[in-house]
Amino acid sequence: MSFRIRAATDADLQHLYEMAKLTGGGFTNLPPDRHALRAKLDRSHAAFARVEGLVEDELFVLVLENVATGEVRGTCQIFTRVGDRHPFYSYRIGTLTQHSRELARTFRAEMLTLTTDLEGSSEVGGLFLHPGERAGGLGLLLARSRYLFIATHRARFADRILAELRGVIDEAGGSPFWDGLAGRFFGMNFQDADQFNAINGHQFIADLMPKHPVYTAMLTDTARAAIGLPHPSGRAAMRMLEHEGFRYEGYLDIFDGGPTMTARTDHVRSIAEARTDPVVTVAPGGTEALVATGTLAEFRCTFGTVAAADGGIALSLDAAAALGVAAGDRVCHVGRW
Repeated sequence: MSFRIRAATDADLQHLYEMAKLTGGGFTNLPPDRHALRAKLDRSHAAFARVEGLVEDELFVLVLENVATGEVRGTCQIFTRVGDRHPFYSYRIGTLTQHSRELARTFRAEMLTLTTDLEGSSEVGGLFLHPGERAGGLGLLLARSRYLFIATHRARFADRILAELRGVIDEAGGSPFWDGLAGRFFGMNFQDADQFNAINGHQFIADLMPKHPVYTAMLTDTARAAIGLPHPSGRAAMRMLEHEGFRYEGYLDIFDGGPTMTARTDHVRSIAEARTDPVVTVAPGGTEALVATGTLAEFRCTFGTVAAADGGIALSLDAAAALGVAAGDRVCHVGRW
């Protein structure tokens, strides 16, 4: 069974909505709200339609399609520059060291500081794979196709890139981190705040969140324990990000305390190792790879095999069919690891 990544279209709205209802909360970039999803598609259409290469605040929405049936079974998003429309807030965890000569003791206190340090970065997010397809590496295809899109359109993206991982969510759908910190100031439970943020943006955080640093010792044990931890379902995604060169440098999501991973865009492994070559022939054999072709709304990405050939590469038949390419066309490819 063959799958490919392509640009989302208006016809995908219902698919996106049905997948959004399966996320289980804490998934800001894929809210179960038709109007919010419609707005995302409108932004994405505008981004795909713009051909200029300067970095602007844009959103690209991609979907995973079953080539044989046309079913949409997953989605992912790329934000070109966060923080233009709404402030992009994070907590950064730091340490304050103080010494008492009289007590002959040194005290080190962890503190959370509200920051907009990451504004201007690009972001990969909104990745969701239908539970019925969580085999065969399709999550990897969704995740890494974004890097081939960035490599193909490098001028449209910033020099730093981030990924926010969903934090710890309890069995009732609440967030221990939210309940122990922000929830005390907002008079909203986590689900309501998360939904409001997904639809309306972060401005209410700027209006109501205390600006002074918060000592973690003042939080509940459950809130402290959630700091910087990904949701159990996101641990594999965290390892994948680390394999690409992303690192956790103390930045947290302000809602659920999940880790924010960052990297230099040109140092992301899939971007750094991506190569563009002409297809010389369509033939079996070679090494497994992610292969992409086309630009903007014509972008497509799939799994296939690639082998060196005189003047270019040999591409497997299934990949050529999924991408709609033939001998003479150029593809961007990177090893499947």
